[in-house]
Amino acid sequence: MPRPRAPRRTATAVAVTGAAGAIGSALLRRLVAADRIGKVVAVDLRKGEALEGVVWRTGDVRDPSIAQRLAGADAVIHLAVDWRLESPPAERTALNVRGTQAVVTAAAAAGVRRVVVVTSAVVYGALPDNRIPLPEDAPLRAVPEGIVADLLEIERVADDARRVHPGLDVVVVRPAALVGPGVDTLITRHFAAPRLLVIKDTSPAWQFCHVDDLASALELAALGRVSGAVTCGSDGYLTQQRLEDLSGLKRVEIPASLALATAERLHRVGVTPAPASELAYVMHPLVVPSTALRAAGWSAVHDNEDNLAAVLAAVEGDRAVAGRRIGKRDATVAATSAAGATVAVLGAAAFVRAARKARSR
Repeated sequence: MPRPRAPRRTATAVAVTGAAGAIGSALLRRLVAADRIGKVVAVDLRKGEALEGVVWRTGDVRDPSIAQRLAGADAVIHLAVDWRLESPPAERTALNVRGTQAVVTAAAAAGVRRVVVVTSAVVYGALPDNRIPLPEDAPLRAVPEGIVADLLEIERVADDARRVHPGLDVVVVRPAALVGPGVDTLITRHFAAPRLLVIKDTSPAWQFCHVDDLASALELAALGRVSGAVTCGSDGYLTQQRLEDLSGLKRVEIPASLALATAERLHRVGVTPAPASELAYVMHPLVVPSTALRAAGWSAVHDNEDNLAAVLAAVEGDRAVAGRRIGKRDATVAATSAAGATVAVLGAAAFVRAARKARSR
């Protein structure tokens, strides 16, 4: 007598906002290959990569019709966040905060069961007394400036949504510093500077998260394998010395007071789009444990050394990094973050002083 067939699990329909971006592209490829994911709807201002199994719906997430674009989804993964450093702050915040509010409200109205929001581990803040690693329920102590202020507001929107829409499961994923194809952030630009900025008497801990590992974490979140706020990052971290040994980058060491004052002046006169508070992330440890994700069976495929190599390849071209000096990059790129501009200005000043000393001998 044949054994009865087990009932087939219902596949989860997932909608992804901001699907044409770097994270969205990696996520869509992951979702269409997943057995437990059914229909995949991609929402963005423009169509991205054409993938079999992905239905594209163009539009702004702030448009009232967004609820129609999310209709039929069991889970929504919200990636329509502007991370660009050069975006006008008011326009960026309007998309990031109002867009998140609109998506959460539309998802609840459309009967979606779960919304997954991506912020960043930077919301915890980089402080000298941070534990390594920080527990996932640690307080959010970041300075609310620039993009970080937007991310903190998105976190607030998620908290409010849990109270206003009790039937909606809202999951927040906080990745460590992202790396991978198409990723352009404050941290990746730090490595485009002509020399590696090191602040005297500080002990940074370098942890990264590859976009492919984030995509696998978001898949689990969409399937309801984690809840609340969770972190996502590669195992462990790199010390400053290990990072320098791997990258081959030469350092310029600067007192904290000088670095912060220079970065603040550069930001005030419009040379850099990022505030001086950004420098905290290259001064103090910020390592997250991915505790909830690991309990759900997730693990990072890429380690921190691989991720550092990916960053260096992105800013300098495809080169080996172990024991090899990285060439200079155009100064305009180096000047696009507070860290990069600070090291460019102070590094140049150091070279001038050294040259003067040599001539005086």
